[in-house]
Parts: sequence; C-alpha cells; structure tokens
Amino acid sequence: MATNPAANVAPSGSHESVNVIGLIAAFLALIAVMLLPTPQGLPVAGQIMLALLLFSVILWATEAVDYAISAVLITALMAFMLGMAPNAAKPEAVLGTGPALTLAMGGFANTALALVAAACFLSAAMTITGLDKRIALFILSKVGARTNRVLIGAILVGIVLSFLVPSTTARVACLVPIIMGIILAFGVDKRSRFAGMLMIATAQAASIWNVGVKTAAAQNMVAIGFIEKTFKTTITWGDWLVAAAPWSILMSIALYFVMIKMMPPETEEIAGGKETIRQALHELGPMSFNEKKLLFIMLALLGFWATEKVLHPFDTSSTTIAAIALMFTPGIGVMGWKQAQSKIPWGTIVLFGTGISLGTALLQTKAAAWLANIIVANLGLAGASAFMILALLSLFLIVVHLGFASATALASAMIPIMISVLQQIAGSPDAAPLNLVGMTMLLQFVVSFGFILPVNAPQNMVAFGTDTFTVKDFVRTGLVLTVIGYALVLLLGVTYWPWMGYMTK
Repeated sequence: MATNPAANVAPSGSHESVNVIGLIAAFLALIAVMLLPTPQGLPVAGQIMLALLLFSVILWATEAVDYAISAVLITALMAFMLGMAPNAAKPEAVLGTGPALTLAMGGFANTALALVAAACFLSAAMTITGLDKRIALFILSKVGARTNRVLIGAILVGIVLSFLVPSTTARVACLVPIIMGIILAFGVDKRSRFAGMLMIATAQAASIWNVGVKTAAAQNMVAIGFIEKTFKTTITWGDWLVAAAPWSILMSIALYFVMIKMMPPETEEIAGGKETIRQALHELGPMSFNEKKLLFIMLALLGFWATEKVLHPFDTSSTTIAAIALMFTPGIGVMGWKQAQSKIPWGTIVLFGTGISLGTALLQTKAAAWLANIIVANLGLAGASAFMILALLSLFLIVVHLGFASATALASAMIPIMISVLQQIAGSPDAAPLNLVGMTMLLQFVVSFGFILPVNAPQNMVAFGTDTFTVKDFVRTGLVLTVIGYALVLLLGVTYWPWMGYMTK
C-alpha cells in the first residue's frame, strides 16, 4: 500500500518522515477494537493483542513511522495495556507492567534474532571488503554481451549472492550500481526496455531466492523463531534448501522468460559490452587479503550451514555468531567495529525482535487461536485436505501482502495466526494428519511473494529508485510472476512436497 506523500511531514528538529493519516488511523483502530465488547472465548488480554495487531498492521502498511519507531511504540503499548489487564493464564490476577514488558521484550532473547543481527554483520563485511562487488562482476564477465546473456548473468549473481549475503536489501544495493554502470557503459538509455528488464529482474531474483535459502532474508528467521517457540524444534539450513530450491530454480527460469517476452531488449547484443565488464573488474585490482579471508570464512560458514545436524550438532545461529567473531578478531578479522556499525540496519533488528514478541503474545493470550477459528470457519478449512489448506492460505497471504511494505512485518503479523490455523485444523476429528512444522515452512515461502508492487519490498524500492522502469512495468510483470509462483506452489503441493512429507505426517 503506498503512503500519501501529502500526509508525510517532518517534525521540527527531526529528519524522520511521518505519515500523520496512517498514525491517526492506527490509533483510532486500536481504540475502536478496545471499545468493542470482548467476544466469548477471547480473554481481555487477547482482545488487547488483537487491537495491537491491527495497530501494528496499519503502522506497517502505511509506513506511518520508521519501522524502528513502530517497534518502540508497540513495545510501550504492550507493556502498559497488557500490564493493566487480567493475566490470560490466571484471569483473577492483573499481569502487571513488569511481566508484560518481559513478554514485550521476549523476542530479543530469541536465537533467530541473533542470526538476523549476525547476518547484518556478514552483509557489512561483504560491502566493506568489496567481495560482493567482485563476485557480481566476475559472474557477469563470464556470460557475454548478448542482452539475454546479461539478463542470465544478473539472475545468476542474485542466486549466488543469496547464499553469501544474508540480507536482501544489501544484495540488491550491491547489484544496482553495478547494473547501472553496465547500462551507462553500454551507452544504453536508462529508460530503455533493456535497462528496465535488468533492474526489475535484479529485484525479483532477490525475492525469489529469499524463498530458496533460509538465511537469505529476515522474514525466514521470523518463521523459524515461531516454529522453535511453538513446536520446540527447528528447520536446518539444508532441510530448508531441499524443500525450497525446486520452487526457486523453476521461478528463476520463469523470471528469465517473463522478462525477455514482456520487456524484450531493443537489441540482441551490446557492442563492447563484455570488455566494459572486464574493465570494471580489472579496476578492482587483485583480490585483497581481507577479501580472501572473508571468502574463506564465508565458504566455511556455508559448509557448516549445509551440514547442520548431518556432520555436526551446531545450529545455524551459533555457527554464524562464531563467523562474526572471527571477522572481528584482530589479525584474523576483516573489519573493525567502527567500520561495521554504520552499515548495520539497526531498525531492522529492533523490528525483528518486536515482531517476534508481538507474535508470541498473540499466541500466549489466545488471540491467534481465536482469530484462527474465524479464518478456519470462513475459508471452510475444517476437514479440508492438506493441499486445499496450502492453496487457500497461500492465496490469502498473497492478497494480504499487497498491503505490506515489509515481508518481515508480514511474517511477524501472519505466521503466528497461520500456526494457530494449522493447529485448529489439526485438532478437528476428521482432519488430515498435518505436518505442522512443514506446512508452516511452506506458508512462509509465500510470505516472500513481494512481486507485484514496488512498495511491497525494500529491494523493489531500491531498484525503483534508479528510474529505469515505471510502476506499470513492474506491476504487469509482477502479476505474471505471482501467478506463476502460485501455480508452482500448487504444482509442488501435489507432487514434490507431499512426497517429501512436508504436508502430512
């Protein structure tokens, strides 16, 4: 959902943009839900959490305030509103602001938060050393100067970096200036179909491989956090890849054909294109010692991720933290704290912790379960097959995503509800024997479907800022990609995923 530029104001002495209409709407929605009679079967604390959920969704959907500020607002409201309400577990007693604040801050003690924070430092190390740029230029130098091959190169770079740079925005922010440099060096108009095709493909490839790689995006960690909290188990990096890679591979192929057919380049080959890329690579000079050290650490870390629970017992978060420690160790490391801290998106980390807390509170106050009952009843999911559950809930998430500018925020709001919906269905007498962890993972894949609007994902906005394509170009290609992505979910939902046991026990 786009914000209203006219409603954005910057308070005196502040550089923060505020969407006043969105902020007022969020508070009005909060008050309206609180004034409603408490429904039967829903604790007062649950009603408060539903009010806070609606408040949060409106803040995030309208981008009323910065995500980090929204996190502070939500935390403060949870502390006082839940603190003055009856305890959901012991209704005869008031919870108190101390325990309520502990619940509101609980997401910051989640191991998934440690992984998200560590991923931000990994991305910073790649940027500081320039290794990400070298990898991108190296791959592009090998594909040739034909326009379709440059497109393939851009998609391949997105795939490779998704394994090595655990931040979508960082990957696209690295690639955008490289792609722009290629466009300008080729002497191509930046508003040409060739330029727009490359830039849209760069953003969409990042979104596609957010699904394929567990560590590629923060929203995946949100889902992992809820899975660990609810089911006392986790999904390894390798298990996630086995489940998601077929979808991402097929979607990458589809992305190539959609972009070539819907935004065909004006020419088949760019004269001197390959030499231009090679020159850019040559200007980087020989690989520095820090780049070599970082590449070794990243490949070793990738090895630990891929062999988790197979060759060793160490979880993804712990091995990633160990890699960060090495990167900072004097003599061995590749960066200092002062270099790294300015490149860390602290707001993302704060939002992540608050999102986990919000979802946990929705589950603990029974708000998610109550909402799940309504969804199950209205979508006719009781007694439905695993395939129909996947099909309907995936469609639901795709539509809901249109109102969100962050998949992390979407996962924070929706995954706890999806978990409660699955638990509700599994508890009915004639239900299929659902694999609750597997189905939650599959639904999380759909959370990354930010293909339709530029405002649906930060990486889309980074690409859109280059002024190489119009919103219309992005929407028309994005709609086709969304339909293909959903069709692939349905295809894998009747073939590969059931065969692998991800949908039923």
